Amino acid sequence: MPIRLAILATLGLALLAAWPAVAEPPPSAGRAACVHAAPTCTSWQARLVAAASAQVGVTRLYDPAYARIGFPNGDVPRERGVCTDVIIRAYRDAFGLDLQTLVNADMKRAFSAYPRRWGLARPDTNIDHRRVGNLQVYFSRHGQRLPPSRNPDDFKPGDIISQMLPGNLPHIAVVSARRGASGAPEVIHNIGAGVRSEDTLFAYPITGHYRFAPAADRR
Repeated sequence: MPIRLAILATLGLALLAAWPAVAEPPPSAGRAACVHAAPTCTSWQARLVAAASAQVGVTRLYDPAYARIGFPNGDVPRERGVCTDVIIRAYRDAFGLDLQTLVNADMKRAFSAYPRRWGLARPDTNIDHRRVGNLQVYFSRHGQRLPPSRNPDDFKPGDIISQMLPGNLPHIAVVSARRGASGAPEVIHNIGAGVRSEDTLFAYPITGHYRFAPAADRR
C-alpha cells in the first residue's frame, strides 16, 4: 500500500507541474455552456456538469486514505477526496442521488457481480461507492454502458468515463461541456491535485464510458 500511494503521489505531482490550473466558470456558466455548446445536452446533464464544475477550487487535495463515514450521504471533508468523490458529490448536489446508498443496496442484491479484488466478504458502506471498479459495475447495471470510441463527438456532457492511469491505477471522471485545445471535451476530475477541468479525455486508455441519468430522465 505505501508503494501504491507513493506512485500516486508522484503521478499527481507530475501532473500538477505539467498542467497549469484551468479557470472554471461558475455553475451557472456551466449550464449555459452545456446548452450552447452541445445541442444534445439535456437539462439533467447540464445540472450534473455544473455540480461537478462547482467542486473546482473547493476540493484541493487528493487523499486516498480509508475513512469511516456516515451512512447514508456519508462523505469526507470537501477539501479532500479521490476521483470517485467528484462523481458522488456531483450526483448528490445535482439530484439528491446518493451513490453510497445505491451501490450498497445493489451490492446486497448482487454481491457476486462486483469485483472481489479487495477481499471483502460483505459490503462496506465506508468505501464501496468510492472504488472505481464498483462504480463501473453499478453504472453498467443501472445506466448505459456505451461502446468504446476515439471520436470526441461520442462523449456528451455529463457522461462518465473510466481510465487506466500509469501503474494500473483506475480513474474516473465527468465529461465537461467545454472543449479543450485538442478539440475533445475536457473532463472534470481529481487526478492527484484537487478537482480540475482538463483536456485529458484521450490522455489515458479509456476503460469504460457510461451515461447515468436520474430515474425520471432514463430512457
